[in-house]
Amino acid sequence: MVHSCTVEWLNYHHLFYFWTVAREGSIARASATLQLAQPTISAQIAALERALGEKLFIRTGRRLTLTSTGQMSLRYADQIFTFGRDLLTTIRTQPSVRPLTLVVGITETMPKLIVYRLLQPALRLRVPVRIVCRENRLDRLVADLAVQDLDVILSDAQAGRAVKVRAFHHFLGECGASFFAAPRMAAAYSRRFPRSLDGASFLLPHDGAPLRGALERWFADSGVRPRIVGEFDDPALLTVFAQAGVGVFAAPSVFEAHVRRQYGLRVVGRVEEMRERFYAITLDRKLTHPAVVAVCEADRDWLSAD
Repeated sequence: MVHSCTVEWLNYHHLFYFWTVAREGSIARASATLQLAQPTISAQIAALERALGEKLFIRTGRRLTLTSTGQMSLRYADQIFTFGRDLLTTIRTQPSVRPLTLVVGITETMPKLIVYRLLQPALRLRVPVRIVCRENRLDRLVADLAVQDLDVILSDAQAGRAVKVRAFHHFLGECGASFFAAPRMAAAYSRRFPRSLDGASFLLPHDGAPLRGALERWFADSGVRPRIVGEFDDPALLTVFAQAGVGVFAAPSVFEAHVRRQYGLRVVGRVEEMRERFYAITLDRKLTHPAVVAVCEADRDWLSAD
């Protein structure tokens, strides 16, 4: 005779939503972190409570407070999702099974040449590495990081307070800014720089780019008021306009040799006090992924060499 038995399985999606709400302190903040509607999250938690046969939260005024069962469940969830992260790291870092996978989120404003240079140390590891790059807005990348879809984010800005995810910023380096233009325009504006930029035709990155904000602050502080003739989402398109002699533009000083060689542009001048900073953002303070460690601990003298 064959005896059958029923095994009860915990729905880990429901548990993850509960864990996120408990960590964030409210369904509204969890909704922002997970980028899901609040009713969706509430329904998932209600389903978990039905499965457990216990209430996990009680509402105190506008706040959610964990019940004793909720506190116990949170402790188990912390362990479960810590083990889950460890499992992902172990699987991704087994060279005998597959190449080491590094899933990198890249902010839309991050200079692509710097991304390549920052990731080079990961490619020089003794084990083979497969890099998966995903580009998006910083807030969306942090949401992906929170659910462990990314190993690290490379960004030219820190995640602001509006992003309700506990993340750690590892400073990678910084460099000053250089101003570029077509040869004839560069020759004219390089004399009496930076005063020569007052009234000069200028090309700006799009509003919201960290370099845009740094430029606007520097213009205000130095009393330089260029004539803005173009704003661009695409840095490559901005460079085409600069090649045609439409205006001057700014970029990290580390690009100087590349811009001169690749685009035939010339340096108008340099501003050391206008710094552009770069960060690796991770979910945990302690780095365990070998490729992330290689990126964060690499010698980056090239970044500050103008």
